[in-house]
Amino acid sequence: MADKKELTGPLHGFRVLDLTTMVSGPIATMMLADQGADVIKIEPPAGELMRRVGIDNRGMTSSFLSCNRSKRSLSVDVKTEDGLAVLKKLVATADVLVQNFRPGAIQRMGLGEDVVREIRPDIIYVSISGFGEDGPYAQQRVYDPVIQALSGLAEIQADHGTGEPRMVRTIIPDKTTSVTAAQAITAALLARERGGGGQHVRLAMLDTMVAYLWPEAMSALNFVGNEGDPKRSQMGLDLVFKTLDGYVTAGAVTDREWAGMCRAIKREELIEDERFISPAARFANITDRRRIMSEEIAKWQMEEILARFVAEQVPCAPILSREALLDNEQVQRNAIIEIHEDAVLGQVRQPRPAARFETTPAQVRAMAPFLGASNDELLSELGYAEDEIARLHETGVLQHSPPRERAPK
Repeated sequence: MADKKELTGPLHGFRVLDLTTMVSGPIATMMLADQGADVIKIEPPAGELMRRVGIDNRGMTSSFLSCNRSKRSLSVDVKTEDGLAVLKKLVATADVLVQNFRPGAIQRMGLGEDVVREIRPDIIYVSISGFGEDGPYAQQRVYDPVIQALSGLAEIQADHGTGEPRMVRTIIPDKTTSVTAAQAITAALLARERGGGGQHVRLAMLDTMVAYLWPEAMSALNFVGNEGDPKRSQMGLDLVFKTLDGYVTAGAVTDREWAGMCRAIKREELIEDERFISPAARFANITDRRRIMSEEIAKWQMEEILARFVAEQVPCAPILSREALLDNEQVQRNAIIEIHEDAVLGQVRQPRPAARFETTPAQVRAMAPFLGASNDELLSELGYAEDEIARLHETGVLQHSPPRERAPK
């Protein structure tokens, strides 16, 4: 693994076999890799689809890199007897196996839970799916927008004027499933360390998103027989306001914040207005409140109104472009974005792992691996001789795609 750093993260010493593709599984295992786990990305000889999505730099795409850093890569044809044998030997060394194929596919590959657990009885076996392992949707192909549609998220995002459902323009179900999976894997490892043994962790994207949306967007459905309208109870407002030279967000929930907002826009009389005198009144009269706020904020320069909001302790922020985010003072102060020097790819910009561990720091340990970059290293660790490794390359059981030469400018 290029630019390998000392493994000091909290998951150092655990080995994870990553048979996942696309986003939900790979980001989950990447989080574990950043936290020190030895994550081995298992791919077919052609590589997974994300290697062909995004901006290409010498054979490494931006999308694959952002989902697979800090891992090692083994490209092996498990449809062959030799290839399956390699993977089974690797299973014997692993603490976790993660897969996100459609239900039944992993069994047809010869790596179902029963086979894997016979090799490694205490393994944490993780299955990520779109809809679950059975039911009317279970065998359907799934991408993020399908879960947005089925979970209620698209309806939550509906246009306030027309009622037309809308998709969120980022893959929230995929990435929320990633975070949920990483947490579940860590919890399962903790249970095993406490004597609980290995177990099968099943996680569906649909289940994840319904649970994710419930607290504020669906809590009106809590009381059976006494349900409310979820549309009225959700807190997710379109708090986007136009100023003379840009866009901001600002919100007032408490009475103190509301009073501060009124003073900031120089409309103090609204503090005692019966329509807005309490949180309940402001909610009941949301249309009038938003209209007034929009009209008043539109009269100000962005920098000036934000300064006034800050002085009044009103939660607020400028609405930044993705490029402007890089120069934001708080983003820079938090050192969220790091520049890594890679011998092959040059300078690469990546966000650091969000959680900061005081004594066992997580870190971006390396850029994502090229296809099969760790083939020889891993098979040597498993006890394969050099001539046997060479034979597996020659017969196509192993595949390696090195970086391409830089294209001339």
